Amino acid sequence: MLRSEIELLMKERHALLKVTGAAAGLIAELDSRDLPKGTVEAAELLAASVNSLTEETLQDALGSVHAAIVP
Repeated sequence: MLRSEIELLMKERHALLKVTGAAAGLIAELDSRDLPKGTVEAAELLAASVNSLTEETLQDALGSVHAAIVP
């Protein structure tokens, strides 16, 4: 039972890392000046959430979508 719960949690983590990695990539490519006014607040919230991640979690998330931080 514990094993199945751990497997479920690992699958959920992987799915969340993929979503987070895709979101981080999207935010990195956005220019807020090009966004409609109604979406700027949502983009800022998403960016703040991504920025609050630890470096390790962000790297895992970007790795899950085969992306990287380019300085």
